[in-house]
Amino acid sequence: MQYYLAPLEGITTRIYRRVYHDCFTPMDKYFTPFLSPHLKKGFSAKEKAELLPKNNQGMHLVPQILTNRAEDFLRTEEKLAYYGYEEINLNLGCPSKTVVSKGRGSGFLADLEGLDRFLDEIFSKTKARISIKTRIGRDEPEEFQRLLEIYGQYPLEELIIHPRVQKDFYKNKPKLEAFEEAAEKMTCPLCYNGDICTREDAAAIEGRFPTVTACMIGRGIIANPGLLGEIKGQEEASRKQLRRFHDRLYEEYRELHMGDKNVLFKMKEIWCYLGQAFPGCEKLLKRIRKAERLDRYEEVVNQCFEYVF
Repeated sequence: MQYYLAPLEGITTRIYRRVYHDCFTPMDKYFTPFLSPHLKKGFSAKEKAELLPKNNQGMHLVPQILTNRAEDFLRTEEKLAYYGYEEINLNLGCPSKTVVSKGRGSGFLADLEGLDRFLDEIFSKTKARISIKTRIGRDEPEEFQRLLEIYGQYPLEELIIHPRVQKDFYKNKPKLEAFEEAAEKMTCPLCYNGDICTREDAAAIEGRFPTVTACMIGRGIIANPGLLGEIKGQEEASRKQLRRFHDRLYEEYRELHMGDKNVLFKMKEIWCYLGQAFPGCEKLLKRIRKAERLDRYEEVVNQCFEYVF
């Protein structure tokens, strides 16, 4: 089984990917948080930093595009080819209301005719290999059958399925019967995505879908960076490993000179998940969320790592 790091906007940045890759069991693939096409000739400085091969050395990185306009997708594909990218992922899974209201991400799943036309145009003109990350519908799981018919017409590099509908966001249980339907019908490679938070979760997916060769992990790996190691038979991540990981993330964000508030914002986002690895530290985690200065943040983090579970 191969394992991929899911793209989480604002979290799985180039900094996070590189530090994770160095500190824990490497992923087989990494995906950038989505790129939204714009009218500029090139990428912004921030986008370039995310994409530059020198910032992603040793990793199989796949850029992800969020759009519902074929011309925007194709124009962005040309820009990505300049950096050497031959595989591109299309985001049809983002459940954010601001994205969905514009008919993008999982919002595009409501326009089946438009989606079909879009895919027909990009596959007829693209030079890249295209994978898709999708939900099973916008409103109801029954929409998935027609979506599979559409996807089945095109030579997908891979279909990554998060078996929830858009309105589920990340609530309710993934609908495994929908993924099972895809495993029976689709001839392209499939990847499972959704609620893999423990070694047992991964084993259950592998056992139920033995022909599926890849799983994508998002929130589970942010909460427990040692999860992939556990899945592969290693011991749980030690406090020392987590501390090294945290400190490298913190220092690399500080080295970007993005300002103390932005550094705190980045680290607090990660602690929203990572805090699950610190049972009994609820009061300290609350203080991390409230910290407004780096010295206060550092003080509370030290207490978290020194806490005796």
